[in-house]
Amino acid sequence: MTNISGIMEQKIDKLDCKILAELDKNCRVSDGVLAKRIKRSRQTVAYRINRLVKDGVITGFYAAINPNKMGHRLFKIYLKFRNIPKRREELISYLRQSMNVYWMGECDGSWDIIFALYAKDEYMFYSLKNELLSTFKDIIVDFYGDYLLDVKQYPKMYFTGKLEKPVEFGGVVVQNKLDSLDFRILDYVIGNARAPTVEIAKRVSSTPPTVSSRLKKLEKLGVIIQYRIGVNLIRLGLEYYKAIVRLESHTSEELKELLEYCSQLPEIQYFIRNLWQIEPEFVVRNYNEYYDIINKLKEKFPQTIKTVDSVILRTDEWTPGFKKMMMPTS
Repeated sequence: MTNISGIMEQKIDKLDCKILAELDKNCRVSDGVLAKRIKRSRQTVAYRINRLVKDGVITGFYAAINPNKMGHRLFKIYLKFRNIPKRREELISYLRQSMNVYWMGECDGSWDIIFALYAKDEYMFYSLKNELLSTFKDIIVDFYGDYLLDVKQYPKMYFTGKLEKPVEFGGVVVQNKLDSLDFRILDYVIGNARAPTVEIAKRVSSTPPTVSSRLKKLEKLGVIIQYRIGVNLIRLGLEYYKAIVRLESHTSEELKELLEYCSQLPEIQYFIRNLWQIEPEFVVRNYNEYYDIINKLKEKFPQTIKTVDSVILRTDEWTPGFKKMMMPTS
């Protein structure tokens, strides 16, 4: 079947879904351990994973990093464009090449693009923001900026419908002391998280025991928070929505109740808490499913939710700047 994007949808079965769900919780899990978890042979697991990669369902194996544990603060920028296609592409290229942008998503809806960047402090963010707005003032018709407090990152529960606890990044800024070997390991595992320890050691000119020890250290420090997979949602006939929710005056208990409610939805991917708003993100089959989730959310919390703006994320991109910012400054 071909979807509205003109891309053939890939059919996957329950066994594929179990494998995908386990890999998303920790993609460094060995084929043998994964085989025991899903009660299949090691050969079956290896074949299924290779097929899912070949068919374009799995787009990569990634280490999720918490910049706040490396002395950085996270910021968000939202942009609305004039209809000037050439300048739009130039702006997107500018963001992809930035040393500070680590994630961006092109959208349809309230905003045309949303991206996250990190900086050492508010002054650096102010400078980066002004440079962007002055360079592309001819195309930007509206913008908004915010400070990202923390994020709940959920496993891809939509594969199995089984509820799982999230991991968290953002939070208090800590300047952990890392050396050049730590940075070389991070630089490699960010985009090659399933690589065997022997391969990583060879790439970073170290030994497997040392690499294993350093990975454990980075995990303990909270620099590495998870090893995940990238998934081509379009290939699976799924859509990715972000709800931008402005809240009425509320207590911490009311926000906790809202978070707990969202955590019971297997479609949730992220629960982002900014300085002035929250952003739950959902993976669903279509807009009607998303609309139903948002309507129930507003009915459940009428005194807490003020407004909800929505965007559908057409891209979900970790940029090269994410890797470059992993390198030491001296």
